[in-house]
Amino acid sequence: MRKAETFIFLLFLSSQIFSQGLFETAESVNQSGIKNNLNINGWVRGSVYGGSPNYDFTTIFGELGIQTEFSPQKAYLFADVRIREGIQFNENQFRIELKEAYGGYRSDKFDIYLGNQVVTWGRTDGFNPTNNISSNDYFFLSAKPDDQKLPNFMLRAKYRITPFMDVELIGIPVYRPSVYRYDLFSIAEGVSFISGELPEKTLNNSTVAARLNFDYSAIGYSFSWFHGYDPFYGFDVSSIDLTHLQEPAIEYQPDYYSKDAFGADIAVPLGNWIIRVEAAYNLTSNYKEHMYIPNPDIAWVAGMEHDFFGIKTIFQYIGKYVMDFYDLEKPVLDDPTDIDQIIQYARDNVYYESEMFNRKIFLQQEKLNHAVMLTLTRTFFYDALQADITAYYNFTAEDYFLRPGITWFITDELSTTAGANFMIGPKNSLFDYAGDVLNGVFCELRVTF
Repeated sequence: MRKAETFIFLLFLSSQIFSQGLFETAESVNQSGIKNNLNINGWVRGSVYGGSPNYDFTTIFGELGIQTEFSPQKAYLFADVRIREGIQFNENQFRIELKEAYGGYRSDKFDIYLGNQVVTWGRTDGFNPTNNISSNDYFFLSAKPDDQKLPNFMLRAKYRITPFMDVELIGIPVYRPSVYRYDLFSIAEGVSFISGELPEKTLNNSTVAARLNFDYSAIGYSFSWFHGYDPFYGFDVSSIDLTHLQEPAIEYQPDYYSKDAFGADIAVPLGNWIIRVEAAYNLTSNYKEHMYIPNPDIAWVAGMEHDFFGIKTIFQYIGKYVMDFYDLEKPVLDDPTDIDQIIQYARDNVYYESEMFNRKIFLQQEKLNHAVMLTLTRTFFYDALQADITAYYNFTAEDYFLRPGITWFITDELSTTAGANFMIGPKNSLFDYAGDVLNGVFCELRVTF
């Protein structure tokens, strides 16, 4: 079926299913006389992102999104469908994406859902050490960072012990990693990346997680546990060809690791201030044998939120403490005339540099890692215009990130957003490589219904 025919068929199918009107909120009455609520909304948008050193047009697309929520009695259904066509990294793409699709049962005390879901844990902004559930597509670029969140097929259950206390359980049978396009990085001549081999689809490789949450007017906090494969991962050396020492060929592949994570978060309003703290202890094994497995660590975020002269200000300190840290030994060439030593030195150097790069990915290049983030937001003209900027600086890696943006709410249904993304770091740093691909300016026009 051609693209246009597929699109028309989907619209026709939707109109037949929801005969009261495609984009209305409807109420129907079942045979028992109980109202069934049906909510349908969505958007159409055009988005342009480009201007990086490697791509004049990084991403261009037009998208139709439809979200449906249906709650007949104690049953519940939610679906988020997106139809998108455009280009991404010079490749033409047409996608019908089922962002979320799940159903289940919900009541005053108990909810249970099964299907594709996006779940975010944690009370801090931007950086959430306890958020290990959902993966991200870090190379899907648009004006809305939440577009990068990916769903997992999962069973999710929540039981409200009291009105202020609940426990949530999650089971994910099949692992879905985040998307990292290392193949787009201009690292060095002769370096290439291949697809990784995902963990086997077995019960032992499934993910389980639990969260005990408390929400009071004066304080909110939670305790969480995660066991499974981390959506965030490193890479390993797949092969090295040193036949021609002047032009070595190195092949890398993503590799995945499991961990246990024990987390806690808290949010406390103090007058006009809000204090948020979140931390997680990540426990891994076999990290000395495999470069793609990070050391055990403790990651934390401490932040505050306050309104200064009409400017919503969020400031965060982001830290990480690496356990069992040890310095890598840089290879040394004793005899530059011995061909065997030269080959061994070249091989050892590849592994050394590769392991160092993995440490940069995991923010474990030093025993302690320190960073700060600042977000400023201000509205103008009776909330018709919103300006914001987010700045991040890592003291350990010496790289930084800037994302200014402005949104004009032209009408209740029409808005436009423009901004820029800058990632800058020292030579051969993670931000130095990523900036060549991810830096640029963006603009989006969006109509909601």
